[in-house]
This record gives sequence, structure tokens and C-alpha cells, in this order.
Amino acid sequence: MLSSLILAAVLVWATLSAHTTSQACLCSDRLPAGLQVNCSSSNLMELPGLPADTTELHVQDNRLTSVSPGLFDKLVGLKKASLSGNPFHCDCRIQYLRNWLLKNDAVATRKPTCASPSSVAQRAIVDLSDDFFSSCAPENCTGAAYNAVMGAMLCCLVVLLLWSLRLAKTSTFILSIYGRHAGFEAGSLRSLKPKHRRRLQTAQSASSLDTFTFTEDQERPLLNMELLPQVLDVLHKKHNIKIKAT
Repeated sequence: MLSSLILAAVLVWATLSAHTTSQACLCSDRLPAGLQVNCSSSNLMELPGLPADTTELHVQDNRLTSVSPGLFDKLVGLKKASLSGNPFHCDCRIQYLRNWLLKNDAVATRKPTCASPSSVAQRAIVDLSDDFFSSCAPENCTGAAYNAVMGAMLCCLVVLLLWSLRLAKTSTFILSIYGRHAGFEAGSLRSLKPKHRRRLQTAQSASSLDTFTFTEDQERPLLNMELLPQVLDVLHKKHNIKIKAT
């Protein structure tokens, strides 16, 4: 009893598979007309590889939603093509077929139409404007070679950024303080206000290039040199800046 049920289930599955499985295309060589490839009503969801010497192609009434880019390019001798009766989905993937139809207008016997999306349903594929594909990437930039090159460039960029960060962390900055600058005032470490800048410019014009005179700030106390080692230690540990006295 159990074996009979299993056999019945296998027969039902085989029957259903016979209706859903794609059929093979039929090829016939009609000299001197050339090679005819008939794939019509074969339940195809994708076109197989076609012979380069195909002169007549019938793929109507299938389940094609798009055509792989470059599939028809090698069919230089194609004189007739039937593509109607397929539920083509008109998005970026249909751009290749649309461009091919525009270049081979005399080859297509009946203009295939869009089945979806609803905004362009029942519209001829050749009537889709360039603006319709404005958001699509260029066809020559969608190949595997382009993706490989862009991936390699991105990896190089990431490595360069990481190397720059590591170099910046290990870099050492050395500031040299000359002996003639050992007596600079504490106020010189602060940003000068505009009136102080004018006073400094006036002093520079009246003195030599190596000597600065602050006439109004002489009464200010000199920088507390006892704090200088602590400042230098903080600069070295936190910012990797070394100050060298010469």
C-alpha cells in the first residue's frame, strides 16, 4: 500500500514537472536562408546561448522578463527576430534590449512591450526614453572587470588611510628654543589682542629683525621656568612633541 502511494506521488510530480520544465530550442539549417532557431512557446525564463550564425530567431510566447546584456551582439547575421508575447519587466535590466531594438529596428518583426511595472505596462520597449534610464548605471560600468577595479582601488585607499594614521601617531615634532629667546615673557604665549598686535608691529619697525621690544609689558613677570619641565613632559607624552633647547 505504501509503495503504491509513493509510486502515485512520483507520477504526479513527473506530470507537473513536464508542464513547468523548459523545452529545448529547435534549430534548422535552411540554406541559403541560414540557421533558424525556434524557441517559441518553450516556457523559457532565460535565453540560452545562441549560435553566432543564427539568421532567424523565434522566442515569442515565453516567460522572458529581460535579455542578458551582450546576448544578441554576436548575431551579426540576424535578419529576423520575434520577441513578442513575453512579460518583460522594464527596469534598468531592459536597457540593453531597448538599445539593441533601436539599432536593429528592421530585424524585430513585432515590437515587444512592457508587462511591468504598471507605469509603463503595454508600452513598446523601444518607446522608453533616455530619461527613463537616467538612474541606471552606464552599461559599460556594470561588468565584473569594473567591479574588480573599483574594489582594488577602494582597498588601496583604505590601506593608504590606515598607513597615514599610523604615521601621524608615530611622528615626532621637535621645537627648538634658542638661548636668546629664553627670557620671553609669559604674555607672549597668549594670543595678542589687536591693540597688542599694533604695538608689536610698531616695535618691529623700530628694532632689528632679531630683537623684539615690549615697552609697556616690561613690568610683567617672566615665565615661571619651574613649570617648564611639566609642560614639556605633557607635550611629549600626550602629543609626541619634543622641545629642544639650543
